Amino acid sequence: MNMEVVFGLIVAFIVLDFVLERILEWLNMRAMAPVLPENLKGIYDEKEYARFQNYKRENNRLGLFSSTVSFVVMMAFLLAGGFGWWNGVVVSVVEHPVGQTLLFMLGLALASELLSLPFDGYATFHIEEKYGFNRTTVRTYCWDWVKGMLVSGIIGGILLAVVVWFYEWAGTDFWWYAWAIITLFSIFMSMFYSQLIVPLFNKQTPLEEGSLRNKIGEFARKVGFRLDNIYVIDGSRRSTKSNAYFTGLGPKKRIVLYDTLIQDLTEEEIVAVLAHEVGHYKKKHTFQFMLASFIQTGIILWLFSLLVNQPALSEALGGDRACFQLGLVAFTILYSPISMVLGLGMNGWSRRNEYQADAFAARYADGKALGSGLKKISVKSLSNLTPHPLYEWVYYSHPSLLKRLRALE
Repeated sequence: MNMEVVFGLIVAFIVLDFVLERILEWLNMRAMAPVLPENLKGIYDEKEYARFQNYKRENNRLGLFSSTVSFVVMMAFLLAGGFGWWNGVVVSVVEHPVGQTLLFMLGLALASELLSLPFDGYATFHIEEKYGFNRTTVRTYCWDWVKGMLVSGIIGGILLAVVVWFYEWAGTDFWWYAWAIITLFSIFMSMFYSQLIVPLFNKQTPLEEGSLRNKIGEFARKVGFRLDNIYVIDGSRRSTKSNAYFTGLGPKKRIVLYDTLIQDLTEEEIVAVLAHEVGHYKKKHTFQFMLASFIQTGIILWLFSLLVNQPALSEALGGDRACFQLGLVAFTILYSPISMVLGLGMNGWSRRNEYQADAFAARYADGKALGSGLKKISVKSLSNLTPHPLYEWVYYSHPSLLKRLRALE
């Protein structure tokens, strides 16, 4: 494997990824009609549609600027040998390979977060605020950022340390052990995420007794779905946007409703939205996606084990020998085309599953209530109802609203 070839591929993949994203964004913005399309009448009115377009344009301009800045910084850092320079600093102050990898990746992650922080802050406190979505305060935003960095740093650091330790112990066979640990950790987090991580950011309270809980319980009994845990999360602390999700496995499964969802939707609509989430579970979509994720993780680790000891990967980033952390960064970039192809397949599969979950909700709950609930959620969040087909094919894990409504009808 030639170092120059690897470097050329790394540069080419970064450039192609940036150009492709910009083309897709441009196509998606062009797909917005200047006047309210006929098929959106009854969902958007003229005033809301104009508001949606302005919201999307502002977000698109910010996204273009932030992604361009990130691209320029990345290319400058790469061409100037920044990865090799930072690795040299790390190696000079830390002797153990585990510590070297952790410090190296921590520095890159922190730099990336600091680079994106001003853009994210502008989106939250200017764009989201302007269109009535933001409810978070500066203090909450900063505290969320600190907690998020600590949580991701601790969890990611522990997993990365274990992987590097296995590499030092087992050589290129490390991927078997790393795969097993990551799989077990993923299952653990699937079961206990709502109990361990969510409370660090949001308050969850059991849904109080009353008409809504009774209707949810009645539906669950009707479809043979044991559900003892129904919680309400205080999403309104940060945003007016609505959501609901299903989490957990086995006896740890729970339904989580945003308090904004309860405010915006009728009880029948909420039950229908939850029926959609239960449909994913009954159709075994959750298990299938988890299994596919585990298989994909194993393939990634296996491929990485084949290349990690290749000096060309590290040398392409400015290293003088094969180095785990430099090889990891180079491999991540080189793997991006494969990741994109797999992502297309996963998104297509996910969109099909969404139709199936909608059909389940229409059969066992109320299809009209699901449709009206989806309309309210989409309009409330100014969702794009007419994305460009290519943009939707690449990025959307859910079909656009109009396609879902047609399928329900």
